Amino acid sequence: MKKIIILFLITLSFNIHSQVELKYLGTAGWQISDDNTTILIDPYISRVKLGNGPSVNKLDKRKTVLRSDYFVSDSILIDSLIDKVDFILVHHSHFDHLSDVPYIAKKTGAKVIGTETTINILRAYGIENDQLYPVRGGEDYQFENFSVRVIPSIHSALNDKHYLDSREYTKPPTAPLRVSEFIEGGSLIFLARFKDKDILTMGSMNFVERELEGITSDILLAGVNQSQLGLYNYNERLLKVTGYPKTIIPTHWDNFRLPYSFSQEASIELKLIPFKRDVEKISPESDVIIVRHLEEITIESN
Repeated sequence: MKKIIILFLITLSFNIHSQVELKYLGTAGWQISDDNTTILIDPYISRVKLGNGPSVNKLDKRKTVLRSDYFVSDSILIDSLIDKVDFILVHHSHFDHLSDVPYIAKKTGAKVIGTETTINILRAYGIENDQLYPVRGGEDYQFENFSVRVIPSIHSALNDKHYLDSREYTKPPTAPLRVSEFIEGGSLIFLARFKDKDILTMGSMNFVERELEGITSDILLAGVNQSQLGLYNYNERLLKVTGYPKTIIPTHWDNFRLPYSFSQEASIELKLIPFKRDVEKISPESDVIIVRHLEEITIESN
């Protein structure tokens, strides 16, 4: 009888489904965890009221922050949302991807993977070298319970396709940085591999098609915003080259100048609903999941 019980427990342990949990932090930011590892993707939580343009809601009574102002993280808000973190993956170094990372990395001791520019900005803020992993694309690193493939990419085609910024920080700049001093510094995509789920992450509405050939994933965090409309067959090419992922979750679609408490339904209607309809035609077997701010979802293993 004792042997039967032991065999039953062993069999049961092999049939327990593992899972990965995703929490949307807004912009291109995510918290992703399984039983062993917690990672952050581009965690921009402060969501400052940037400028006075049409994207700023007049009901937002917070202090206006200009690009010429020094960036200050909302440490109280970050502390309320972020606790234990093992890794932070940074797609590029613009303020809406990197500016909260110095505070989070110092608070948690998380290891950070990013471009030379990203790493030099973090060095400027006093993050220790043993936490920092500079990459340029092509690396494939194995850690204890998690691995990550780094894929070269390009930034969204901003300013009606006139955007280009080739600046880099080859040594640490002077901290603190102004909002405008968080330069792109090159762009990446990550294939984050957990125990039973591979997640392909995007931080922009653009990609280098040849760099993604042969790379498939269970979950695609797909860059979705208006800038993709200026690219040739963006949705069709992205889904085809990534192997028509089973689960597709849009990212970087929101108005990041607004705090979490403000509605993003206008952005959902304008950007995500058309994307979801397009995916239904291109890849009927794919499931598009719309995740709102600070919402947590669980994806079970197959």
